[in-house]
Amino acid sequence: MAYDSNAEQNRQEKVTVSAPANPDTTKSGGGGGGFTFDKDKIDGIIKKWTDLQAELKRDYNDANLMANVKAPGKEFASGDWEKLANPSGKAFLEQNQKMQDYVKNYIDQLTAAKQKIATNEAETQASLNKHKAV
Repeated sequence: MAYDSNAEQNRQEKVTVSAPANPDTTKSGGGGGGFTFDKDKIDGIIKKWTDLQAELKRDYNDANLMANVKAPGKEFASGDWEKLANPSGKAFLEQNQKMQDYVKNYIDQLTAAKQKIATNEAETQASLNKHKAV
């Protein structure tokens, strides 16, 4: 049986990465989906997700301020304002953290896929070299 290097190369042209499970659905077994893209685009995709992660971290700092609002005064109206503002801020803070976890998991999966590509390419090159020597 002849070794077909073109078939091997074509197989490695695409990368499929599963989407991480949604933190809200992991208890019920939800999740799934994913993306397929050209292997030469993985660095750009990782950069976009890393940029999103940085934005979410900045937003988290703002969310912390929103979640811990202090009443501007000691009167009744200020106390009510604080009681209404903090739950919204805390909900935003919680959602931001879930999104950060999701993005981190996806970056980890993309990085693992990139490593797998490098390993596959090294193994393919070694196999080619072995077959050329024969």
